[in-house]
Amino acid sequence: MKMQCSIKGSLFDHSMRLGLADVVEKIAEGQRLSSSDALRLYECPDINFVGSLAEQVSRDKNGAVATYILNRYLNYSNVCILSCQFCAFYRREGQDGAFSYSIEELVRETTDAVEKGATEVHCVGGLHPKLPYSYYLDLVREIKEKVSQVMIKAFTAVEIRHLAKRIAKKPIIEVLEDLASVGLDSLTGGGAEIFDPIIRRKICAGKETADEWIEVHRLWHSLGKKSTATMLFGHVESLNHRIDHLSRLRDLQDETKGFCAFIPFAFEPENTKLGNIKKATGIDFLKTIAVSRLFLDNFDHITAYWISSGMAIAELALNFGADDLHGTIEKEKIFHMAGAKTPAGQTVTRLQKTIENAGKIPIRRDTYYRKLDYCFL
Repeated sequence: MKMQCSIKGSLFDHSMRLGLADVVEKIAEGQRLSSSDALRLYECPDINFVGSLAEQVSRDKNGAVATYILNRYLNYSNVCILSCQFCAFYRREGQDGAFSYSIEELVRETTDAVEKGATEVHCVGGLHPKLPYSYYLDLVREIKEKVSQVMIKAFTAVEIRHLAKRIAKKPIIEVLEDLASVGLDSLTGGGAEIFDPIIRRKICAGKETADEWIEVHRLWHSLGKKSTATMLFGHVESLNHRIDHLSRLRDLQDETKGFCAFIPFAFEPENTKLGNIKKATGIDFLKTIAVSRLFLDNFDHITAYWISSGMAIAELALNFGADDLHGTIEKEKIFHMAGAKTPAGQTVTRLQKTIENAGKIPIRRDTYYRKLDYCFL
């Protein structure tokens, strides 16, 4: 049964002046928006109107709560066989700036994070041509053996296909089963970028296709496991490309119900091969959050990724349809190597204060977006 939305009369009145009364009526009746509806919302000149619609939908789903997580980012290596035009993280083996960490170092990082209260480690890396399959399995296994209470969110769909095709030479489902058996809790949503094939050729030539990304998450969900979904926007794509991306995610969520949340990222151009592109504005970020909330009716949560937007815009996003502020993170590298000026981590106090400033109740969550408690200092 579709959930009806408690749209206020003033929004209905304003929608008539904007020519969006039919879209607002759909939202109020709990009907699914079409791609053309999403485009009209994206093109609406009144961002506060679109944000108010999204915020009402968010509150109907999640009340006045906004969540955060205590987590630590781990990057096991930036050595990669790809050369994505949007990426400043990757290096070739032996190149200046290339790094690879031992399992022991990563276990120590995790132990340190857990001692400081973290409930999750988030681990991704490049497509390393020489790390053995056992490295990935042992990494997950040894983290779980050392600190069993921590949840491990690791590897993109692209990394999984790399392991299956080039390293282990096993079917994807067997690689996923192997990782699940040693304790992997969730896949990350990275590698999705923009699904359109023409855009992928322009920004990440040689990377797996949209269908291949989707296949990995479909198989992971078939094991009863969860993951997140992402979108990298603000580079060479159009609004229609973004909406197509959202539509494919919505279709997969209809099928598997395996996504915990959607996390849009604004492209960070400074140190990349696409450095001539102007970074997405705060308004674009907020509108993307709002349209995503309205279009992705089968996603429970929308995350405002403060590493990408900055804390000030992330705070505003909590009134534009987002209900999650991500986490403490501590040691983010990928966006910062691309030129992000945001901090590499945040304190719990800062995350809680930001949520409170947005007029919401801060609650700590786990990797699956399950609420843990109201205060953790």
